[in-house]
Amino acid sequence: MSTRSRRSRSRSSRLRAAALLVCSLAALPAAGHESRYDKLWSLAELYTGRSGSLVESVRLAGRLQIDQASLHHDAEEFSDFSLRRFRLGTEIFFRNDIVLSVEADFDWDNGHPAYNELTDAYVGWQPSKAVNLRAGKHSAPFTLDGMTSSTRLLTIDRSNLANNIWFTDEYMPGISVAGDIDKWTYHFGVYSSGDRNRGFGDSNGGEFWLGTAGYDFGDRLGTKQALLRLNLVSNEPDPRNGFTQPLEKIASLTFELDTGRWGLGTDVSSARGYLGHSDLSAFMVMPRFDLSDSVQLVARYTRVRSDASNGVRFARYESEIVEGRGDDYRELYVGLNYYLNGHKLKIQSGAQYADMDDRARDGGAYAGWAWTMGFRVSW
Repeated sequence: MSTRSRRSRSRSSRLRAAALLVCSLAALPAAGHESRYDKLWSLAELYTGRSGSLVESVRLAGRLQIDQASLHHDAEEFSDFSLRRFRLGTEIFFRNDIVLSVEADFDWDNGHPAYNELTDAYVGWQPSKAVNLRAGKHSAPFTLDGMTSSTRLLTIDRSNLANNIWFTDEYMPGISVAGDIDKWTYHFGVYSSGDRNRGFGDSNGGEFWLGTAGYDFGDRLGTKQALLRLNLVSNEPDPRNGFTQPLEKIASLTFELDTGRWGLGTDVSSARGYLGHSDLSAFMVMPRFDLSDSVQLVARYTRVRSDASNGVRFARYESEIVEGRGDDYRELYVGLNYYLNGHKLKIQSGAQYADMDDRARDGGAYAGWAWTMGFRVSW
């Protein structure tokens, strides 16, 4: 049994309260009783001002995510029960469409909530759907999973495409503007790539530019959504870049189809490395089918390849068993989601088979099964 597994047993009592909270929420009535959930989630609304007030409303924001994961690779096994994410913050809405958002991530491994890092910390202005301006520390979205909040993922984790090509720190200091204009959608921003820390980070490295443009063909195809998006990233090479991966140029073409009962997401991405990091290419396809209003079946196939040896890293839990890297990663995931209050309260489970080729034969070869179950609560 892995060292991580032994540590997780020693801290399991500290997670019991969080697990009981999630299980208690899960025991509430499922679909068809939205009013009960609405009443519970309305408690996050701390203040509502009068008409014309400077402060229109104040609400709590956050998420609580718990995972149970088991992996099997050759004769090795790994098991972990963990508080995956606990974030808490507030959103203050002012008149004239201005918002102040501050959220932090906390770590319970030490036995009590301890500040880990600042996530969202920005001032925003959104006068319409066409303009959403943000300045401060906020998300830099590209690739299909990178553009999806962890609260709205259809799978337990983001794909290994996002793990290798997206900038997984997610929240970075910068300024951006995004919006929807008729069937078009866009996002343009410039962000700091410098050293990361528990606050805003240090602007001592380079910077990167992110541009996204998309068009929804849903009306033409007779579907709810058929959104095609192109993401382009230009990252200034600098050895002090801590927020980003050592990738200089990134292109990602994504497509999301939603017919109502079933849907499909795809992502084709490539990246050019710098400072010795290999160039990468990746592909991901993710179909889903709604068995009922509250039960959903989802599958995913991912492949990530590097031109040079040791250019592909493993996903979160696989890296607990295999310390090295490889050059050709393949994964098949099948999962079942149970929604009690949409994405705000759900139980997810998934089985996965993944393997990695390692041309260098220096510890990156892998072939193994995994099963993960997760509780997701957000408000």
